[in-house]
Amino acid sequence: MIQTLIVPGLNGSPEGHWQHFWAHEDAGAELVDQEDWARPRLTDWLHALEARIAASAPGVILVAHSLGCALVGALSQRPSASHVGGALLVAPADVSSLTRSHPTAADFDVGTSRTLPFASIVVASRNDPFMKFERAEEHAGIWGSALIDLGAAGHINIGSGYGRWPDAAILAEGLRGRPARDRIGPSPARRWWNEIHPRSASAHDVGLGIV
Repeated sequence: MIQTLIVPGLNGSPEGHWQHFWAHEDAGAELVDQEDWARPRLTDWLHALEARIAASAPGVILVAHSLGCALVGALSQRPSASHVGGALLVAPADVSSLTRSHPTAADFDVGTSRTLPFASIVVASRNDPFMKFERAEEHAGIWGSALIDLGAAGHINIGSGYGRWPDAAILAEGLRGRPARDRIGPSPARRWWNEIHPRSASAHDVGLGIV
């Protein structure tokens, strides 16, 4: 049964994207498909995500990128959230800015203002063209997420050199079976993070034990 759901953002995650590799190489992972990747509609995208959550193993981990992070946020007050074990939220997009070019994305803003009822980690970049780092910090605070600062990593996508990215799977694994804000303690995620050079990245803990 599916244990990890890969949740892309606007325009999906094409071949070569780390989400694409993960979904195709991990038998326990599945990419949540949307009918129209170019015209995001919150109700349609939520229905697609919730259908896959219902068909997955209890405690499924969501791995979202860009606008997919706001989509996961929109689950917070819906019954399907009780079936989610945690979320890895990578390079969240600034919905207010995205709405200028994609008006239908405006409804996703509801997903940026609610505390998540499951454990979560935000991975952000210092030079992400789709969200300033300070805004990512704000989002992490609202969601109740631990925050990992990858330094200058762009939008953490193909354009910034993120093809296969095994570190994401390690972080996601550390979320399994943990309630929101529960301390993970010694874990693969923590051991991995302690090996990262402090000049290039840092982490903020909210009880997830990643630092």
